[in-house]
Amino acid sequence: MADKSYYVTTPIYYVNDRPHIGHAYTTVLADVLARYHRLLDPTSTFFLTGTDEHGQKVQQAAEKNGLTPQQQCDQTVVRYQELWKRLGITNDDFIRTTEDRHKVIVQEVLQDLYDRDEIYRADYQGRYCVACERFFAEKDLVDGSCPECGLKTDAIQESNYFFRMSKYQDWLIEYIETHPEFIRPDFRANETLGFLKTKKLQDLCISRPKSRLAWGIELPFDKDFVTYVWFDALLNYITAIGYRRDDDKFNKWWPATHQLIGKDILTTHTVYWPTMLKAMGVPLPKTVFAHGWWLTGRTKMSKSLGNVVNPMEMVDKYGVDAFRYFLIAEMTLGQDASFTEEAFVRRYNSDLANDLGNLLSRVLSMITRYCDGKIPDYGPDENVDFSGNPEPLAHTAAVHLKLKWAVEKMEKAIQTMRLDAGIGDVLAGVRDLNKYLEQTAPWTLAKNKDQKHLSLVLYTAAEGLRICAALLYPVMPERMGKLRAALGMEDVTPQMDKLKEFNVLKPGTPIRPLDVSLFPRIEVENVEATPSSPQSKKEKRDEGVASTKNMNTEPVKPEGVITYDEVMNVKLRTAKVLQAEKVEGADKLLKLQIEVGEEKRQLVAGIALHYTPEQVVGRTIVIVANLKPAKIRGVESQGMLLCASIGDQLRLVTIDGELSASGAVVK
Repeated sequence: MADKSYYVTTPIYYVNDRPHIGHAYTTVLADVLARYHRLLDPTSTFFLTGTDEHGQKVQQAAEKNGLTPQQQCDQTVVRYQELWKRLGITNDDFIRTTEDRHKVIVQEVLQDLYDRDEIYRADYQGRYCVACERFFAEKDLVDGSCPECGLKTDAIQESNYFFRMSKYQDWLIEYIETHPEFIRPDFRANETLGFLKTKKLQDLCISRPKSRLAWGIELPFDKDFVTYVWFDALLNYITAIGYRRDDDKFNKWWPATHQLIGKDILTTHTVYWPTMLKAMGVPLPKTVFAHGWWLTGRTKMSKSLGNVVNPMEMVDKYGVDAFRYFLIAEMTLGQDASFTEEAFVRRYNSDLANDLGNLLSRVLSMITRYCDGKIPDYGPDENVDFSGNPEPLAHTAAVHLKLKWAVEKMEKAIQTMRLDAGIGDVLAGVRDLNKYLEQTAPWTLAKNKDQKHLSLVLYTAAEGLRICAALLYPVMPERMGKLRAALGMEDVTPQMDKLKEFNVLKPGTPIRPLDVSLFPRIEVENVEATPSSPQSKKEKRDEGVASTKNMNTEPVKPEGVITYDEVMNVKLRTAKVLQAEKVEGADKLLKLQIEVGEEKRQLVAGIALHYTPEQVVGRTIVIVANLKPAKIRGVESQGMLLCASIGDQLRLVTIDGELSASGAVVK
């Protein structure tokens, strides 16, 4: 799965404001990739992140806050460092571009390029975008505004220094076409090629006069200028790993394996950066991978729009691992993804609370109950005779195969940067294990005193949990560490070479049941709706006019019709009625004691005029399992059973055919 070395980088983040979900996503993604590769070889993985601390935006933020630029950097960088610590980020280095180790190398590179005539001085007249800190030709503007951010540009005429980037245009086109792995995904490579083939590449202005911008790295050959922030910032990827100072370290890690970026900085990383490296005589990174944006609805999250998600708030509310899981599972790398709190809760409840958390709870509960709280010894002995009941063996063989596939698919997902698909395959394995328990019915095996099959089933389920937890460990290290500890494993860090092996858990090892649920379910009514994207004044005005004229152009949901999401919020489960009795003082009500999987519940149902208590005991009914508990005639009811009625006739909704156990999902 890994090359000789694995070096992953994030962009370095601007310190003019606090971090948001975009920063958190790229850094969590890099951390997950680094953690996977460290499990393969911890000595051959290096993960770099950091902060970009020069430039006009930092200077302006400092002036606004009444600080010096260095004070602005020192105060803001802490927010990133604290967030990375809170998110469990395991970077090997954190570089700040105001550090001497970086500045001195930038000046050496500039001097070398200047001495070799790769940098020259010339007068320039053009449009300048402060937000992007870039010059643009008039023909590239959109209605006089910046083509990148849409803000107004300023007309500037001044003398500056330029890097001869244009001389590398043909070389760069050929390089991208002959190195398909250099820019990923493919359509981003096509985007860069389209730019290079349709426009004449201009030389890059790499300086700013101190009279206009004083906050930057001074040019070594002209004290009146500082370095353009992008020329400074991009070099962090090599200054942090010993370029020009430690050849052994530099040669071990460079070229970088994955340089992760957002799609908005594609040009700087796939045009500026490779031409700079070419001029310097340094190999190019293996892959620059551009991921999509996080959207609110259909709108990009933006500080200027005020619709960004604060990672700290999400972590405080739902926990670090749940937040990390959603980020990696929800976005297909390269595509945009939408973030809403409702979507977060939906995925959390479905994947983590209902599937993974429920599986762990069931397995621990049954091992405690049926195996004295110890990993069972199922006796993998050729002399053990299972011929009397071959069904568990067939289901067990299928589970082994599916879990092996999940491991192989995750390995491929890491190689192809499709972590969302890999996680999907692991969760499919979790659902297969839940299905396996339904098929083999260990509670029935225990009732029939079939200890051989019971031990086989529970050992297989525990081993399956071990494998799934190992595959999810880089995404949710804290929770998966707890899961492994609950299975009695002393080393919470998994061994990747054991993932395709069964029989790793040692029989007789005491399990450690959890005091609280690993993933407690989030009640939907406690979730606040994500604010809608801010509207422009014109949109608000138009909306007001339409409202006063009763001319709403949005489709109106017909009365009585519900959405797919509303349907999916209703959790239907099968349940077995264990006991039934009438509710005192109520002619229509029966109080039922039911079994939903391993859980016991009490329901109050208005069926007493149609069924006697004796008629419902032993039946498998269908209930709404996630209905908020309520008291009916002073008796608590934990759910609702389903019935069909016509006129004065009423019948219980039941299942066509027998199921091996209660708790099955009704779809």
